[in-house]
Amino acid sequence: QVQLVESGGGSVQAGGSLRLSCAASGAPITTYSLAWFRQAPGKEREPVAFIDTASTTFYPGSVKGRFTISRDNAKKTLYLQMNSLKPEDTAMYYCAARPSWSAEYNYWGQGTQVTVSS
Repeated sequence: QVQLVESGGGSVQAGGSLRLSCAASGAPITTYSLAWFRQAPGKEREPVAFIDTASTTFYPGSVKGRFTISRDNAKKTLYLQMNSLKPEDTAMYYCAARPSWSAEYNYWGQGTQVTVSS
């Protein structure tokens, strides 16, 4: 099992950048697929980036070309580099993890707030 803690959120102007980090503790993360999700008030939670155990990545169209997910297994840390931020990116951002053999993201961080002003 792993415990996840996000950091790096804050307030930025449209067009700015932020780098989110997710520190894992407990089990090594080498066998876990990782992801970032976000949820704005009154809206459904949505995925923004995925990275598997081979560091293969996937992004939905809303963030593709602007966000980059990466992982450092030795540091047990997941990252999300966010560039060209838009007001619609404003949300609570969560990191999540699942064992490579599972279809469910069972482990979640507490979230870090990202606010983008126009």
